[in-house]
Amino acid sequence: MQVSYLYLALGWLSVGLGIVGAFLPILPTTPFMLLAAWLFSKGSPRLHAWIYNHPHFGPSIRHWNEHGVIHRRAKIMAMSAFVVVIAASLIFVENRWVVMIQLLVAIPVSCFILSRPSHLPASMPMAQVQTQGGEPGAGS
Repeated sequence: MQVSYLYLALGWLSVGLGIVGAFLPILPTTPFMLLAAWLFSKGSPRLHAWIYNHPHFGPSIRHWNEHGVIHRRAKIMAMSAFVVVIAASLIFVENRWVVMIQLLVAIPVSCFILSRPSHLPASMPMAQVQTQGGEPGAGS
C-alpha cells in the first residue's frame, strides 16, 4: 500500500471519529479534525483544502494553525470530558492505576489546553476575520 493511501485512510478515520464526537460529548471533535487536516495535507491536497475550508470545521482548524487558538467552548468541553471520564473511572473501575494514568495524561494536557489563547489576536485585520468565518472579538 502506498503511503498516501495510508494517510487518506487515517484521515477519513479521523473525520469519522470527529463526526461521532460531534454527537458524543465524551469524544472530542476538534483534535480529530486537526489530525485529519494534517493527514490529508500529507495524502491529498484536495481533501486538505476541503477540510481546511469546511464551513463547520475549517475555522477551528485555521485558527489553530495560524494563531494557536483553542476557543473557550472547546476548552470547556475538553475539561468537562476529563472530569466525567476520571469521575466515572473512580466510580466504576476498581484498579486505581487506571485513574492514575488518566490523571498523568489529563493534567499536562489540561495545562497545555488552558495555556492556549481563546480568542483571535485583536490586531487581526477585519477582512481576514470575516473570511475565516468569525466575528471580531468572538471567542466562543
